[in-house]
Amino acid sequence: MTFRPLHDRVLVRRVTAEEKTAGGIIIPDTAKEKPQEGEVISVGSGTLNDKGELRALDVKAGDRILFGKWSGTEVKLNGEELLIMKESDIMGILA
Repeated sequence: MTFRPLHDRVLVRRVTAEEKTAGGIIIPDTAKEKPQEGEVISVGSGTLNDKGELRALDVKAGDRILFGKWSGTEVKLNGEELLIMKESDIMGILA
């Protein structure tokens, strides 16, 4: 199955969370927070500006991004947990 988000929405895969701290302490599952970093899987076509012209999104498939803690909607596609969020929920692209 393929999935293409509509308009200004973006499909994101979270990066895996760290299992240890920098000091080597193992983090138990109950104390782990969901990462706020992800990889863009696919993007919508964009939004219409005031003139009715299509404005493409600033992110593209393959970009690593940072997003807000409560951003997006969790969905399960092909057995994988992904996020669908609006481009405005993305804080920035990691270089």
